[in-house]
Amino acid sequence: MNRLKLRWTSVAWSVAYLLLLLSLITSVRVIGMLFLIVPVVVLYSTLTLRQFIMHLIPVWLIALIIAGQAGLFLPILGIFFMIPGIVMGRMYKKYQPALKVIFAGGLTALVELLVLLLIATAVFHFSLGEYVRDVIQISVAPLQAMADVNSNLSDVLTPEYIIGLSNYTLTLIPSALIIASFTMAIITHAVSRPLLESMNYSVPRLKPARDWRLPRSLIWYYLIAVFLEFIARSNMTGVLAAIVLNFMPLVHLAFTIQTIGFVYFWASQRKWGSFLPFILAIVVVLIPPLRIIGIIDLAFPLREYITRTKR
Repeated sequence: MNRLKLRWTSVAWSVAYLLLLLSLITSVRVIGMLFLIVPVVVLYSTLTLRQFIMHLIPVWLIALIIAGQAGLFLPILGIFFMIPGIVMGRMYKKYQPALKVIFAGGLTALVELLVLLLIATAVFHFSLGEYVRDVIQISVAPLQAMADVNSNLSDVLTPEYIIGLSNYTLTLIPSALIIASFTMAIITHAVSRPLLESMNYSVPRLKPARDWRLPRSLIWYYLIAVFLEFIARSNMTGVLAAIVLNFMPLVHLAFTIQTIGFVYFWASQRKWGSFLPFILAIVVVLIPPLRIIGIIDLAFPLREYITRTKR
């Protein structure tokens, strides 16, 4: 009975994988990409390698038949998202720590993105700079149409401004790729872990949010980056500018995570349950300046003070 149940569950996940693959040729492709690794992780974690391959090949063939000419790239994307899923599923089988699994999955996706970008540039003569400029141009086109009747907008949306915005966006591509890769890995773990546990597979959990703490040395790296950005704001160019500009969004995200950890720690000390800190965590994400709480928590023994005060 258990084997029969697992077989039908695997078929259901294969169907889910097929639907997510087909979503890549629709308007909801972004949502599909965020969750496309999940079926791969579930299937690889619950099946043997031979069974896993036997489930995936029919999915790719059916996707090709349904999508037709528009879906010729689907097997390529399928392979792309399959590799991080295999990495994470293999580590789940070995019961590796959750943070290590997420890091490995995110790093694998990041390397794949860089390799794809390199291949597209070298083989297909893809220009990331031109692509970014085209996207920016398309994005500001409605505003430029409004500028014909609004002189204030026409003064802002100058060709120099658009070129500067394109160059700035292009500079931030590395941090965007890092954040996108690890976001997919985090979402995959957050969804896959409870699903696998519901199928009686033991999967390691992340530490409780109240225990999330970053290395204190991050404060010094942040201060150095702020100092470099401040003293060279007007004339900083080249590699140094790219490093500083890409480091700041990443460290801001890290401080946001630290703030969420502090919120859950404070809630646990106050015995607020789980709903209120969850709402407060959403508020922290929606109001970026609140990350200063994470900076203070990291720089000073704030949690130790709260614990000591409570005693």
